[in-house]
Amino acid sequence: MKIFIVGGTGFVGSYVVKELLGAGHQVTVLVRSSSKVSILPPGADHLVGNPMVAGDWQNAISDFDVIINFAGANIFCRWTAENKKLLYDSRIRTTGNIVDALKKQGKGKQQTLINTSAVGYYGFCGDETMFKDAPPGSDFLASICVDWEKEAGRASEAGVRVVTPRFATVLGKGGGALAKMLPVFRLGLGGPLGHGRQWFPWIHIHDLSRAILFLIEHNEISGPMNFSAPQTVRNREFTKILAKTLHRPAILPVPAFLIKLVLGELSSVFLEGCKVRPDVLTRHGFAFQFDGLESALTDLVG
Repeated sequence: MKIFIVGGTGFVGSYVVKELLGAGHQVTVLVRSSSKVSILPPGADHLVGNPMVAGDWQNAISDFDVIINFAGANIFCRWTAENKKLLYDSRIRTTGNIVDALKKQGKGKQQTLINTSAVGYYGFCGDETMFKDAPPGSDFLASICVDWEKEAGRASEAGVRVVTPRFATVLGKGGGALAKMLPVFRLGLGGPLGHGRQWFPWIHIHDLSRAILFLIEHNEISGPMNFSAPQTVRNREFTKILAKTLHRPAILPVPAFLIKLVLGELSSVFLEGCKVRPDVLTRHGFAFQFDGLESALTDLVG
Protein backbone atom coordinates (compact mmCIF):
# COMPACT_ATOMS: atom_id res chain seq x y z
CA MET A 1 0.00 0.00 0.00
CA LYS A 2 0.94 3.65 -0.36
CA ILE A 3 1.36 5.13 3.11
CA PHE A 4 1.83 8.77 4.12
CA ILE A 5 3.33 9.44 7.56
CA VAL A 6 3.33 12.66 9.55
CA GLY A 7 5.76 12.59 12.48
CA GLY A 8 7.86 9.89 10.83
CA THR A 9 11.25 11.13 12.02
CA GLY A 10 10.60 10.87 15.76
CA PHE A 11 11.34 8.01 18.15
CA VAL A 12 8.21 5.98 17.35
CA GLY A 13 7.63 7.18 13.81
CA SER A 14 11.13 6.35 12.55
CA TYR A 15 10.84 2.78 13.90
CA VAL A 16 7.45 2.28 12.26
CA VAL A 17 8.71 3.64 8.94
CA LYS A 18 11.40 0.93 8.85
CA GLU A 19 8.86 -1.77 9.73
CA LEU A 20 6.47 -0.64 6.99
CA LEU A 21 9.24 -0.56 4.40
CA GLY A 22 10.35 -4.01 5.51
CA ALA A 23 6.80 -5.27 4.96
CA GLY A 24 6.91 -4.06 1.36
CA HIS A 25 4.80 -0.89 1.62
CA GLN A 26 5.55 2.38 -0.20
CA VAL A 27 6.20 5.00 2.48
CA THR A 28 6.32 8.78 2.11
CA VAL A 29 7.29 10.88 5.15
CA LEU A 30 6.37 14.54 5.62
CA VAL A 31 9.48 16.44 6.77
CA ARG A 32 9.66 20.08 7.82
CA SER A 33 12.89 20.79 5.92
CA SER A 34 15.10 19.07 3.37
CA SER A 35 17.80 18.73 6.06
CA LYS A 36 15.68 15.94 7.62
CA VAL A 37 15.79 13.80 4.48
CA SER A 38 19.21 12.37 5.36
CA ILE A 39 17.85 10.65 8.47
CA LEU A 40 15.16 8.74 6.59
CA PRO A 41 15.86 5.04 5.97
CA PRO A 42 16.69 3.86 2.44
CA GLY A 43 13.57 3.40 0.37
CA ALA A 44 11.47 6.09 2.05
CA ASP A 45 10.17 8.97 -0.05
CA HIS A 46 9.48 12.42 1.37
CA LEU A 47 7.51 15.62 1.04
CA VAL A 48 8.56 18.91 2.61
CA GLY A 49 5.97 20.80 4.62
CA ASN A 50 4.88 21.93 8.07
CA PRO A 51 1.89 19.85 9.24
CA MET A 52 0.78 22.63 11.58
CA VAL A 53 0.32 24.95 8.59
CA ALA A 54 -1.96 24.40 5.62
CA GLY A 55 0.05 24.03 2.42
CA ASP A 56 0.76 22.20 -0.81
CA TRP A 57 1.58 18.99 1.10
CA GLN A 58 -2.15 18.52 1.71
CA ASN A 59 -2.80 18.08 -2.01
CA ALA A 60 -0.79 14.85 -2.02
CA ILE A 61 -2.95 13.08 0.57
CA SER A 62 -5.46 11.88 -2.02
CA ASP A 63 -2.73 9.66 -3.53
CA PHE A 64 -2.35 7.48 -0.44
CA ASP A 65 -4.22 4.48 0.91
CA VAL A 66 -3.21 5.02 4.55
CA ILE A 67 -2.31 8.20 6.42
CA ILE A 68 -0.56 7.78 9.79
CA ASN A 69 -0.15 10.72 12.15
CA PHE A 70 2.42 10.48 14.94
CA ALA A 71 2.97 14.24 15.24
CA GLY A 72 2.95 16.00 18.60
CA ALA A 73 5.37 17.99 20.76
CA ASN A 74 7.08 16.04 23.55
CA ILE A 75 5.02 16.17 26.76
CA PHE A 76 8.14 15.84 28.94
CA CYS A 77 8.71 19.55 29.42
CA ARG A 78 7.80 22.17 31.99
CA TRP A 79 4.08 22.80 31.55
CA THR A 80 4.12 26.55 31.23
CA ALA A 81 1.19 28.25 29.53
CA GLU A 82 3.29 28.56 26.37
CA ASN A 83 4.29 24.89 26.38
CA LYS A 84 0.74 23.74 27.05
CA LYS A 85 -0.40 25.66 23.98
CA LEU A 86 2.33 23.98 21.91
CA LEU A 87 1.41 20.52 23.24
CA TYR A 88 -2.20 21.15 22.29
CA ASP A 89 -1.71 22.89 18.94
CA SER A 90 0.92 20.44 17.67
CA ARG A 91 -1.68 17.69 17.97
CA ILE A 92 -5.00 19.34 17.20
CA ARG A 93 -3.90 21.68 14.41
CA THR A 94 -1.84 18.98 12.67
CA THR A 95 -4.71 16.51 12.83
CA GLY A 96 -7.13 19.19 11.64
CA ASN A 97 -5.00 19.95 8.58
CA ILE A 98 -4.83 16.26 7.68
CA VAL A 99 -8.57 15.83 8.10
CA ASP A 100 -9.32 18.99 6.08
CA ALA A 101 -7.28 17.54 3.21
CA LEU A 102 -9.13 14.21 3.42
CA LYS A 103 -12.53 15.93 3.45
CA LYS A 104 -11.64 18.29 0.61
CA GLN A 105 -11.11 15.41 -1.81
CA GLY A 106 -14.59 14.05 -1.09
CA LYS A 107 -15.75 10.44 -0.88
CA GLY A 108 -13.49 8.75 -3.38
CA LYS A 109 -11.34 5.71 -2.83
CA GLN A 110 -11.31 3.97 0.54
CA GLN A 111 -8.67 5.49 2.81
CA THR A 112 -7.58 4.90 6.40
CA LEU A 113 -6.44 7.48 8.93
CA ILE A 114 -4.46 6.08 11.87
CA ASN A 115 -4.20 9.02 14.25
CA THR A 116 -2.27 8.70 17.49
CA SER A 117 -3.87 9.26 20.88
CA ALA A 118 -2.73 8.18 24.34
CA VAL A 119 -3.93 6.25 27.38
CA GLY A 120 -3.82 9.65 29.06
CA TYR A 121 -7.36 9.89 27.63
CA TYR A 122 -8.63 8.11 30.76
CA GLY A 123 -6.99 10.45 33.24
CA PHE A 124 -5.96 9.04 36.60
CA CYS A 125 -8.26 6.16 37.36
CA GLY A 126 -6.91 4.32 40.39
CA ASP A 127 -7.26 0.54 40.25
CA GLU A 128 -10.15 0.40 37.79
CA THR A 129 -9.28 -1.26 34.47
CA MET A 130 -9.89 0.97 31.46
CA PHE A 131 -11.19 -0.47 28.20
CA LYS A 132 -11.79 1.57 25.04
CA ASP A 133 -15.34 2.63 25.98
CA ALA A 134 -14.38 3.99 29.40
CA PRO A 135 -15.11 7.71 29.92
CA PRO A 136 -12.32 10.29 29.63
CA GLY A 137 -10.56 11.96 32.53
CA SER A 138 -10.70 15.65 33.35
CA ASP A 139 -7.01 16.62 33.60
CA PHE A 140 -4.93 18.50 31.01
CA LEU A 141 -3.66 15.45 29.08
CA ALA A 142 -7.11 13.89 29.00
CA SER A 143 -8.58 17.07 27.54
CA ILE A 144 -5.96 17.04 24.78
CA CYS A 145 -6.76 13.41 23.94
CA VAL A 146 -10.50 14.07 23.82
CA ASP A 147 -10.09 16.94 21.35
CA TRP A 148 -7.41 15.02 19.43
CA GLU A 149 -9.71 12.05 18.82
CA LYS A 150 -12.68 14.28 18.07
CA GLU A 151 -10.68 16.14 15.42
CA ALA A 152 -9.55 12.87 13.81
CA GLY A 153 -13.11 11.58 13.87
CA ARG A 154 -14.22 14.31 11.47
CA ALA A 155 -12.55 12.35 8.67
CA SER A 156 -15.27 9.70 8.92
CA GLU A 157 -17.65 12.25 7.39
CA ALA A 158 -15.71 11.76 4.14
CA GLY A 159 -15.96 7.97 4.34
CA VAL A 160 -12.45 7.55 5.78
CA ARG A 161 -11.83 4.67 8.20
CA VAL A 162 -10.53 6.34 11.35
CA VAL A 163 -8.46 4.47 13.94
CA THR A 164 -7.18 6.17 17.09
CA PRO A 165 -4.66 3.98 18.93
CA ARG A 166 -4.14 5.17 22.50
CA PHE A 167 -0.45 4.65 23.18
CA ALA A 168 0.83 3.52 26.55
CA THR A 169 4.44 4.37 27.48
CA VAL A 170 6.52 3.11 24.57
CA LEU A 171 9.63 1.13 25.53
CA GLY A 172 12.37 1.00 22.93
CA LYS A 173 16.08 1.44 22.36
CA GLY A 174 17.57 4.87 21.86
CA GLY A 175 14.66 7.05 22.83
CA GLY A 176 11.46 7.57 24.77
CA ALA A 177 10.99 7.07 28.50
CA LEU A 178 13.47 4.21 28.77
CA ALA A 179 16.35 6.30 27.45
CA LYS A 180 15.68 8.87 30.17
CA MET A 181 15.56 6.25 32.93
CA LEU A 182 18.52 4.05 32.02
CA PRO A 183 21.38 6.37 33.08
CA VAL A 184 19.91 6.71 36.58
CA PHE A 185 19.20 3.00 36.96
CA ARG A 186 22.63 2.00 35.66
CA LEU A 187 24.13 4.08 38.45
CA GLY A 188 22.03 2.16 40.98
CA LEU A 189 20.06 5.30 41.82
CA GLY A 190 16.68 4.24 40.45
CA GLY A 191 13.69 3.66 42.68
CA PRO A 192 9.89 3.77 42.88
CA LEU A 193 8.29 7.16 42.27
CA GLY A 194 6.31 8.33 45.28
CA HIS A 195 4.39 5.44 46.86
CA GLY A 196 4.99 3.29 43.76
CA ARG A 197 1.46 1.87 43.68
CA GLN A 198 0.41 3.79 40.57
CA TRP A 199 -0.16 1.71 37.44
CA PHE A 200 2.35 1.84 34.61
CA PRO A 201 0.90 0.84 31.22
CA TRP A 202 3.56 0.16 28.59
CA ILE A 203 4.20 -1.40 25.17
CA HIS A 204 7.35 -2.65 23.44
CA ILE A 205 8.03 -0.57 20.33
CA HIS A 206 8.24 -3.71 18.19
CA ASP A 207 4.73 -4.75 19.21
CA LEU A 208 3.52 -1.21 18.57
CA SER A 209 4.84 -1.28 15.02
CA ARG A 210 3.41 -4.76 14.47
CA ALA A 211 0.04 -3.52 15.73
CA ILE A 212 0.15 -0.64 13.23
CA LEU A 213 0.72 -3.19 10.45
CA PHE A 214 -2.12 -5.27 11.89
CA LEU A 215 -4.51 -2.30 11.65
CA ILE A 216 -3.49 -1.62 8.06
CA GLU A 217 -4.31 -5.21 7.16
CA HIS A 218 -7.63 -5.40 9.05
CA ASN A 219 -10.14 -2.99 7.56
CA GLU A 220 -12.86 -4.18 9.92
CA ILE A 221 -11.20 -2.43 12.88
CA SER A 222 -11.91 1.25 13.54
CA GLY A 223 -12.28 3.72 16.36
CA PRO A 224 -10.26 4.00 19.59
CA MET A 225 -8.22 1.20 21.13
CA ASN A 226 -5.50 0.70 23.71
CA PHE A 227 -1.97 0.11 22.47
CA SER A 228 -0.61 -1.43 25.65
CA ALA A 229 0.86 -4.77 26.63
CA PRO A 230 -1.53 -7.24 28.32
CA GLN A 231 0.52 -7.06 31.53
CA THR A 232 0.12 -3.67 33.21
CA VAL A 233 2.39 -3.34 36.23
CA ARG A 234 2.63 -0.90 39.11
CA ASN A 235 5.48 1.58 39.16
CA ARG A 236 7.29 -0.26 41.94
CA GLU A 237 7.10 -3.52 39.94
CA PHE A 238 8.48 -1.81 36.87
CA THR A 239 11.31 -0.38 38.95
CA LYS A 240 12.13 -3.77 40.45
CA ILE A 241 12.16 -5.59 37.09
CA LEU A 242 14.23 -2.90 35.35
CA ALA A 243 16.81 -2.91 38.16
CA LYS A 244 16.95 -6.72 38.11
CA THR A 245 17.50 -6.72 34.34
CA LEU A 246 20.38 -4.27 34.75
CA HIS A 247 21.79 -6.13 37.80
CA ARG A 248 21.50 -2.98 39.88
CA PRO A 249 19.77 -2.15 43.18
CA ALA A 250 16.63 0.00 43.21
CA ILE A 251 15.75 0.48 46.84
CA LEU A 252 15.25 4.14 47.67
CA PRO A 253 11.95 5.69 46.52
CA VAL A 254 11.96 9.14 44.98
CA PRO A 255 9.77 11.32 47.25
CA ALA A 256 6.62 12.70 45.66
CA PHE A 257 7.28 16.22 46.94
CA LEU A 258 10.64 16.26 45.15
CA ILE A 259 9.11 15.16 41.86
CA LYS A 260 6.45 17.86 42.18
CA LEU A 261 9.09 20.46 42.99
CA VAL A 262 11.20 19.58 39.95
CA LEU A 263 8.50 18.84 37.38
CA GLY A 264 5.53 20.92 38.51
CA GLU A 265 2.22 19.88 36.93
CA LEU A 266 3.99 17.30 34.76
CA SER A 267 4.68 15.30 37.93
CA SER A 268 1.10 13.98 37.80
CA VAL A 269 2.10 11.85 34.79
CA PHE A 270 4.63 10.02 36.97
CA LEU A 271 2.78 9.95 40.31
CA GLU A 272 -0.63 8.91 39.00
CA GLY A 273 -1.48 6.13 36.61
CA CYS A 274 -4.07 4.07 34.84
CA LYS A 275 -4.65 0.35 34.38
CA VAL A 276 -5.57 -0.47 30.77
CA ARG A 277 -6.12 -3.53 28.64
CA PRO A 278 -5.63 -3.97 24.85
CA ASP A 279 -9.14 -5.37 24.47
CA VAL A 280 -9.67 -4.46 20.80
CA LEU A 281 -6.36 -5.85 19.58
CA THR A 282 -6.63 -9.14 21.45
CA ARG A 283 -10.27 -9.62 20.47
CA HIS A 284 -9.30 -9.39 16.81
CA GLY A 285 -6.49 -11.91 17.19
CA PHE A 286 -3.39 -9.77 17.57
CA ALA A 287 -0.65 -11.70 19.40
CA PHE A 288 1.89 -9.72 21.40
CA GLN A 289 5.49 -10.83 21.07
CA PHE A 290 6.33 -9.08 24.34
CA ASP A 291 3.32 -9.50 26.59
CA GLY A 292 5.33 -9.47 29.84
CA LEU A 293 7.57 -6.70 31.13
CA GLU A 294 10.52 -8.91 32.00
CA SER A 295 10.82 -10.31 28.48
CA ALA A 296 10.45 -6.82 27.01
CA LEU A 297 13.19 -5.27 29.18
CA THR A 298 15.47 -8.27 28.67
CA ASP A 299 15.17 -7.73 24.93
CA LEU A 300 15.84 -4.00 25.18
CA VAL A 301 18.51 -3.68 27.88
CA GLY A 302 19.39 -7.16 29.14
